Amino acid sequence: MISPEGGASILWRTNEKAAEAAEAMKVTAQDLLSLGVIDRIVKEPVGGAHRDPAGAAAALGGAIGEELDRLSGLSREKLRARREERFLRIGEG
Repeated sequence: MISPEGGASILWRTNEKAAEAAEAMKVTAQDLLSLGVIDRIVKEPVGGAHRDPAGAAAALGGAIGEELDRLSGLSREKLRARREERFLRIGEG
């Protein structure tokens, strides 16, 4: 596995085409969501997380809290079974 930046630097001799490489590699957030690799996409603050780290951390913390709340009532066995089912389904999307 190579990062989109690494792929772009190999294919186009510049990492400025990392977004194109990410699309070609099917590793955009939307691709990962449709493949079942991730549960959701957490929106970044306007301008990106690097411009508002506190806002990004709050959004991520809220999303993690919601997911943990959603899963907290499940037994260990049910969590393990769901995890196994999920990994077996990845890519079927």
